[in-house]
Amino acid sequence: MRTEIVILQQPMSVCVPPNHEVTLRVQAIGTGALKYQWFDKQQTEVAGGTEPELTVSLHRSGKYICRVSDLYCNYQFTEWVKVRILDEPGVSRMWRGEPHIVIHPISQTVKPGETFTLKCTALGKPAPAYQWYRNGRILPKQTTETLRIENTSADTVGSYLCAVSNILEERWSEAAEIEIATDKVALLIGNLNYNHHLGLMAPIMDVHELANLLQQLGFRVVSLLDLTLPEMQAAIDKFLQLLDRGVYAVFYYAGHGYENSGRNYLVATDAPRPYRTENCLCVQRVMQSMQERKAQLNVILLDTCRKWYKQKGPSSEIKPLAPLGNTVYGYATSEDAEAFEVQDGGKSTGIFTKYLNKHVLKPERVTHVLEQVSEDLGKDPLVRGRQVVEIRHTLTEPRALTDPVRTSGHTMELRQRDACWKQANVLPGRRSLDFPYCAVKVELSFSALFSNVLVVFGTVRNTSAKAQDCTLILESEPQMQDIFSGSGRSEEMDSLLVKSGETPDCTLRLCCLQRLQVQGLFVFEMKNRGIDLKF
Repeated sequence: MRTEIVILQQPMSVCVPPNHEVTLRVQAIGTGALKYQWFDKQQTEVAGGTEPELTVSLHRSGKYICRVSDLYCNYQFTEWVKVRILDEPGVSRMWRGEPHIVIHPISQTVKPGETFTLKCTALGKPAPAYQWYRNGRILPKQTTETLRIENTSADTVGSYLCAVSNILEERWSEAAEIEIATDKVALLIGNLNYNHHLGLMAPIMDVHELANLLQQLGFRVVSLLDLTLPEMQAAIDKFLQLLDRGVYAVFYYAGHGYENSGRNYLVATDAPRPYRTENCLCVQRVMQSMQERKAQLNVILLDTCRKWYKQKGPSSEIKPLAPLGNTVYGYATSEDAEAFEVQDGGKSTGIFTKYLNKHVLKPERVTHVLEQVSEDLGKDPLVRGRQVVEIRHTLTEPRALTDPVRTSGHTMELRQRDACWKQANVLPGRRSLDFPYCAVKVELSFSALFSNVLVVFGTVRNTSAKAQDCTLILESEPQMQDIFSGSGRSEEMDSLLVKSGETPDCTLRLCCLQRLQVQGLFVFEMKNRGIDLKF
């Protein structure tokens, strides 16, 4: 009785380095002696391939199939098997065929609704099987080298791993973190009134306009003017509390600055003359602190001079961190050069910030935005040959300041950032005060053109005949410094108030609120009536 040919063992695919010797095997039963013939992917007979085993050593991938036949013209073909070649020089000569991962999945920050792809590839004899996991849980049906997730949301972010196994062993890939931008925060500092150095004009409008533009991009913005060194350090500490995984962070400074021993320093308003490193803020230390928080994007924008100063005293010591691929520096000028402020349409502006504000809203990667700033500044006849933008970055992904944020799934972190941010940004509500003795009602409203500059607007409402001659005066206790009282600065501040649309009877500017150690008292006086009210 004749018996059909039955293949008991199929040859198994493998994934090996170039020129690695591989033996493919087939086991079959049938009637009488069986014959074997191996074929390559072109279906050409392999010379000498007439045994149940075929040994090959390839420098590029190939496919094989074996025909098993008997003396009665019966035959059966095996399944196609692949000898995949991956160039991996790190494989030991003692390698037995256990899984050896060549390509690990890579962490990514993606936009909501986008598609992301992760890949894991390994050598193995036989070729390994793959199984993907998210946050430690198996992903059903995700059993190939490539994992593709569409329509990214908070439900698909997390830590991804791939288990790679064959009959010899199981190996795990490195973890890939998939994150969506969850928040955008920015700290803007402008120093203009210096105790021992030349005062500046531009930081007022530059900080104000850039803050407005970043708010249009969805950033939480803290904007501060005229900070001493302890105040700058305190502002940085609060800013760092807003940073976390998934956060886009921008730090901007306009004011005096310099370089020393390869470090950039920002000059506080109370810095003595001459500059000393211990009296200034080190930019590289700020960046290191931002990176330690592992934000998804760190952008440092400096509209300041970078003249070299050799000084006595230690330079800032900074321990290097592992490269994170998330940092962008935008310097207004190159090393050992000055940065200039100019008059533009009746207002003072740093020329770097002038062009930064022109391009910052564009939906392009942040490095491209800075390149356009550099090109425009390079064409400006006022600074051509004297100021050149310098851009440095370590970005590994095309991140843009216009990237959307997704807050769902990050409730606890978001609430913590909300609480911290509100400390510097929540305004008092509109208030109405009655003066019954003169039948006058005064309405108070508040505006924060900067996070540490509060403007109080007072408007007299519902005046009676006996109160028509009253004049409203607003004062504060303790007295708050008016940093805009210098020549030319009050006019620029007044232009901001006009834009706000307020037409009050009286205004009061409260500056440098960070120095207020006790709850302030406002004094409201109705002139000619001798009536005041404190709260």
